[in-house]
Amino acid sequence: MALLVDELMTKQPRPLGRSLILCASALSVALVTGCTSDSGGPSASASSPGQQQKSPSNGSDLTDEKLGKQVEKTLDTAEVSDSDPLFVEAGLERVGDGFHSVPDLTRGHSYKLSVVCVGKGKISLSIAVKNPVRQTLDCDGVTFRQHLTSSAAAIKIDGDGMPGATGMVGWRLDKADK
Repeated sequence: MALLVDELMTKQPRPLGRSLILCASALSVALVTGCTSDSGGPSASASSPGQQQKSPSNGSDLTDEKLGKQVEKTLDTAEVSDSDPLFVEAGLERVGDGFHSVPDLTRGHSYKLSVVCVGKGKISLSIAVKNPVRQTLDCDGVTFRQHLTSSAAAIKIDGDGMPGATGMVGWRLDKADK
């Protein structure tokens, strides 16, 4: 009887069990390696010790950055401060992403909206106010300006790229001087 118990306790795993263990180990190593390797993709960590941040591999990222700076310069939003008593809000987006804003405005006050698109193609701009505004803007860097008066209803501002349009679009909303 002792021989039988000893034989069961020292028995090696079956070949199938050994294969499953090896397969699971190999899969674990592959997953860990895949998750920790630096692929340079968007999920790669730029703050890993000993690694330098890579420049964008996509030329459109550099173009968007250049066009974005041009929009900011045109709208004078690069250095805008919340301490400016007339400033309400500003934004910058890729034309393909569009922009959508529902600013918090004071009823009965007047505002100035400025929109600039830089790149290729056109955007469709709509401003939901008492008398809705719909405008097609060329992405030529020319500023579109609209005077707004806030009513009881929220004002909604939407800018969407038309098919084939590329570049950057920005907006700035300020209180009107009185």
